[in-house]
Amino acid sequence: MLTVYLLALGCVLGLAAGQVLFKQAAIGLSASGTLWSAATLVPVVAAITLYGASTVAWIWTLQHAQLGRLYPLMALGFVLVPVASHFVFGERFTPQYMLGVAFILIGVVLASRG
Repeated sequence: MLTVYLLALGCVLGLAAGQVLFKQAAIGLSASGTLWSAATLVPVVAAITLYGASTVAWIWTLQHAQLGRLYPLMALGFVLVPVASHFVFGERFTPQYMLGVAFILIGVVLASRG
């Protein structure tokens, strides 16, 4: 069962990384003005690939565990994406955001054990 939860966590990480790549593509699009530039297209293709692989892995995890037990892990995306955006793009956190992150993490732990 640990393998299933680790793979589900990998799915969340893949989706979060995909969001960062989509933001990188948006930055590339703003700079180049075209979807067909390498700065835009490479991150888009990488993000779609990650989303596809994460979806296939998610379907496998759902064969081996209850959706209600796994799905709370998806809330970690609300933590991981902004944290990644801070380190990759220099976006800032507010104290209110940090409180929200704490509540999300508490909720994920409670829901996963329930």
